Amino acid sequence: MELKDFIATIRSSWLLVVAVTAVALMTAAAVTLMTPKTFTSSTQLFVSVAPLGTSSAGDLVQGSSAAQAKVRSYVDVVTSGRVLAPVIAELGLDETPAALAARVSASSPPNTALIDLSASDTDPAAAAALTSAVAASFESIVETELEAPDGGVPLVTIERLDTPVAATRPSSPSPVLALSVGGVLGLLAGVAASLLRRTLDVRVRGKSDVESLTDAPVLGTIGQHDESPTAPLIVQNEPRSPLAEAYRALRTNLQFTSFDRAERSFLVTSAMPSEGKSTTAANLAICLAETGASVLLVDADLRRPRVAELMGIEGAVGLTDLLVGRAEIDDVLQPWGSQRLSVLPSGPVPPNPSELLGSTAMRSLVQHATAMFDFVVIDSPPLLPVTDAAVVSRLVSGVILSASARRSTRPQLRQALLAVSEIGSRTLGVVLTMALLRGRDAYGYGHYGAYYGHGTGPTPGTAGTAPVTPAPAPTPPATTTRAAALSPSGAPA
Repeated sequence: MELKDFIATIRSSWLLVVAVTAVALMTAAAVTLMTPKTFTSSTQLFVSVAPLGTSSAGDLVQGSSAAQAKVRSYVDVVTSGRVLAPVIAELGLDETPAALAARVSASSPPNTALIDLSASDTDPAAAAALTSAVAASFESIVETELEAPDGGVPLVTIERLDTPVAATRPSSPSPVLALSVGGVLGLLAGVAASLLRRTLDVRVRGKSDVESLTDAPVLGTIGQHDESPTAPLIVQNEPRSPLAEAYRALRTNLQFTSFDRAERSFLVTSAMPSEGKSTTAANLAICLAETGASVLLVDADLRRPRVAELMGIEGAVGLTDLLVGRAEIDDVLQPWGSQRLSVLPSGPVPPNPSELLGSTAMRSLVQHATAMFDFVVIDSPPLLPVTDAAVVSRLVSGVILSASARRSTRPQLRQALLAVSEIGSRTLGVVLTMALLRGRDAYGYGHYGAYYGHGTGPTPGTAGTAPVTPAPAPTPPATTTRAAALSPSGAPA
């Protein structure tokens, strides 16, 4: 993961990071409040070795070195049972020397003859009394037992440099330390949770996710449009909007991708339903017709046809009637708009869609349509649930896969790409639909809305194309009863 991806991941999950950090801080605060306060009292002891014979400079140096050497051993003697047992008896404590040793500590600064002695208790006065008692017991044990050979004069003297006093503030718990540690751990846990969430999230979120799955180009990124369920023909209804320009960019990229092929027939499909394939096919067909080319939009989704509903035309008669020989192509084609765009709806829903789409009649139809029109755009069912799209993909120049951002998953898209490859068809590219307008995966046109403008005015001219003024879609015929029964409505296919 690159640094920019890491930062983008944290930015997209900042609420999770903040929530985890807040929980860690509250936990640290609760533990601090519930932990009993402990007070610590301390004193410092000086260890000296009595010189033997005359007190020359050399003897003093030897005595100082001997004292420092003994101090290193005395640090462990302070917490021994021999020193603490008398303290327990003197103070009337109900604990063992080993338990008391946990509340007593001793250390020595390097290259000194000093011992820092401290003891802790929940009562500050008891902590001071315990420190004083341990110091006294240590002095007695060292001077009378350990360093007094045969009961003579002790060779080592222990002297207290200060008197233990009761502490005014608890030594633990430390609210500042607890909150600091809790905040740091919470922040690290939040970042880890954010990265884990990103790792486990297999949804396609942006262009980089698509590019990691295939060498096929990302032909276009279409933003989320709140009114797409009721007004899906963005190029027709809002020709100057950023979304319309995104479809035109898709048209341009597609023309560059397939410019060297004699045939210009495209199958628009997706891995799963409701990924915007029908809306993409319809808007792409309108964009191609804007260039002055003749375009045929075919609804080959014989299970859940959507093109007739999207284009606002009669769908009672169409592709199904052609394939079974009940009609001729000139009888079922419906001109649409003021450009050279014709629409072939699906017709009645048949009981055997796969067989019809894989028939010789369908192959002949595609060949005939390719000869009649400059471009043929075919909308088909999704690849993974049924085999219809795979069957039709062998009849066209290439396949355009529609993938919905934040809905399509990487495994599904990978499987769809593999299905197209295994059948021997060509994947022209992927169109990312319903992309975010804001955030780390936002597509670029959102930043140029003010430049392109909005509204339903004339479509601005594009490179190599004269400006075109779109006309409204044709009014559907009066007879719509059969079409309503045969064309289910719902979410975008």
